[in-house]
Amino acid sequence: MKQRTWPKFPVLFSLYIAQSIPMSFFSTVIPVIMRQEKYSLESIGLLQLVKLPWIIKFLWAPLIDNNARTDKQLRRVIIFSELFYAIVILSIAMFNLQADFKLIVILMVVAFIASATQDIAVDIFAILQLKPSERSLGNSMQSAGSFVGSLFGTGVLLIAYYYFGWSNLLVLLAAFVIFAVVPLLVYRKPSANQFQNENKQSVSMIDIYRFFAEKGKYKRVLILIFYYSGIIGIMTMLKPYLVDLGYNVKQIGFMSGIFGTSVGALSALAGGFIVKKTGRKLSMYTFSGLSLITAVMFWLMTKSVPSLTVIYLGIGLLWGTYGLSTVAVYTTSMDIVRNGREGTDFTIQIVITHLSSLIIAVFSGKIGDLIGYSGLFSIEVLLCLLTLGILFYSLPKEYENAGL
Repeated sequence: MKQRTWPKFPVLFSLYIAQSIPMSFFSTVIPVIMRQEKYSLESIGLLQLVKLPWIIKFLWAPLIDNNARTDKQLRRVIIFSELFYAIVILSIAMFNLQADFKLIVILMVVAFIASATQDIAVDIFAILQLKPSERSLGNSMQSAGSFVGSLFGTGVLLIAYYYFGWSNLLVLLAAFVIFAVVPLLVYRKPSANQFQNENKQSVSMIDIYRFFAEKGKYKRVLILIFYYSGIIGIMTMLKPYLVDLGYNVKQIGFMSGIFGTSVGALSALAGGFIVKKTGRKLSMYTFSGLSLITAVMFWLMTKSVPSLTVIYLGIGLLWGTYGLSTVAVYTTSMDIVRNGREGTDFTIQIVITHLSSLIIAVFSGKIGDLIGYSGLFSIEVLLCLLTLGILFYSLPKEYENAGL
């Protein structure tokens, strides 16, 4: 990699990790704190609704596209949303979780809106900065940043909470978010794919329809819906499965929260190089094949009591496959965005994966109750086989004219 091109990658990593750590803290650590404060399980469950802005962020993606048509405008949107994100976090630090719970939840939703807006802008920045040959490595930074952020947000910050307390921890969190903007301020290279904004039409909600209306786009939608399907159910039920095997909370926290997430981050970093070396199509098949192997392994694990070594192998394979798959999905999503509509097109594709994963996660619990872990994992095996069939049906045409 040429010396002048590599700085964009740590810039992307810092921006993606900046949004990931506070998100992980709010969505996973706060429920732990709430339970310690004797909140009901219903209240804790409803807290997950603060993630809603990340599901519906496609609604204002056209607005970001319209107001981020040049490098200067794009940087302004990223910096403003990042600073606003930090300010909201600081404001939350001023209130007491038990006495001001409703107000804090409202502020958390506002924080997630700012975070989702920053994500749209950073995605546009990545698409414009990265050449097609660099997208796989760029998306390694995105995926790895998310995994590292999750690792710190769910593990390190939970420990830090006990030492620093609620207010001091959030002040540190806000300071980190602000500090993450510094690499962007230093990096001033113009976008590799800068477009002529004067000649671009305004982006609107109708552009979302036009994206799906393009010939053959339904094949892409099928890939987005099913690509993660063979492992999401396993990831959702992993912790309950480990509980039923007799492992305690501390053991499970390390096995999944630290070991698993670390493997996911490392595999995401490796995934960029794999995609760059082998190409999009072969990588998509390979990573989907790994999902099949993972699902089969977990199905076999239910036939007897697995050893600790086998469990660690399964968890590593599960998170490693997920890390690789995210790089493939993000990279191929960048490949088919339209000029001037980068934020809208990329966001709607990723939202589809979020929605499908959410549906599978919800139903995995119901299916697990009805037919047990063995039955659930066998369905995941079938979903992996279905995904391979969808790839065989969809991928050749998708990349026919892309030279990928």
